[in-house]
Amino acid sequence: MTAALERLGGYVAAAVPEAVIRHSVVKGELVLDVRREAIESVCRFLRDDPECLFKLFVDLCGVDWPQRTPERFDVVYNLLSLKHNRRIRLKLTASETTPVPSVTGVWSAAGWWERETWDLFGVMFDGNPDLRRILTDYGFEGHPFRKDFPLTGYVEVRYDEEQKRVVYEPVKLKQEFRSFDFLSPWEGMDRVLPGDEKAS
Repeated sequence: MTAALERLGGYVAAAVPEAVIRHSVVKGELVLDVRREAIESVCRFLRDDPECLFKLFVDLCGVDWPQRTPERFDVVYNLLSLKHNRRIRLKLTASETTPVPSVTGVWSAAGWWERETWDLFGVMFDGNPDLRRILTDYGFEGHPFRKDFPLTGYVEVRYDEEQKRVVYEPVKLKQEFRSFDFLSPWEGMDRVLPGDEKAS
């Protein structure tokens, strides 16, 4: 199987040499690193070429590498060829300010995945006809899947029964009610927890 994927990777790299940076087989899947500006033409080739026929757009996601500058994000596309029973993964790099060309002209289903990646990571998609928030609230600030986004967020959302509406407030943590011992439950405890005194 690996040899067949290597051959396919070489075939695609030879067919669109200006677009494919490198190809490799990782854990039984073909991975193509693609130039950002050529993603739409590569996707169109993979969909239409008789040797490829990746007609099914599975998903698209983002990956954040905050230590990598200036292009801290990877955008990853997963495609499936039902005809040839193969999967392929396309990867490209992006920054916070450089938009990625949309592939909604190749697969219309990509629009929702691009919206999700923009909403959660802040990666812009040029040409997406409906690039707006999809999982967070419209007034949400920031992009929660970025590694520099605080775990608690910035704003707390709750329904106020007195005001009969949703209320946004700054996050307030009640640390005095928390007691962390930072011990692993799998390594055992050196003290007896309440209720366990009869176990011995």
